[in-house]
Amino acid sequence: MSLLYFRTACALALCVAVTGCVTAPAEAPTQQLEVHTILGHREVTGVGCVLSNAAGRWFVVAPGRVTVERSRSPLTIDCARDGTGSAREVADAHATSFFDTDRLIGNIIVSAGGDGYVNPYDGSGVAYQSTLTVLMRPAAPRAGAGDSPAPGNVVF
Repeated sequence: MSLLYFRTACALALCVAVTGCVTAPAEAPTQQLEVHTILGHREVTGVGCVLSNAAGRWFVVAPGRVTVERSRSPLTIDCARDGTGSAREVADAHATSFFDTDRLIGNIIVSAGGDGYVNPYDGSGVAYQSTLTVLMRPAAPRAGAGDSPAPGNVVF
């Protein structure tokens, strides 16, 4: 009977040793995002947007798609169109679900559940919302050359 326990213990030790040598393939360090800009309940086209996080900066003309590098830091979206309006919004990175079917099966088979650790310094294990809707503020009216001065002011 002790020989059966010994063989079982050796088999378990061998499984643990082998799984420590194998690593699961890493997820892509980039993510494709779709950016839309809204002003007054309507989509505005031709708006230039700069997206930035700790990993870099990217430019897109909304509506459009852009590929960004994942990071644990928030993604800042600055959009503007001359004469139309501007916006600044922040999208937080959220953890990708551990319970995605592909990741769960691969995690159990390849690393025996040890893939739960996420490096805090890179973008692995996090993602941004795939569609970003930016709400713009209308541009302030500009004082033109045809505007008359305020009453009571004398202009020489």
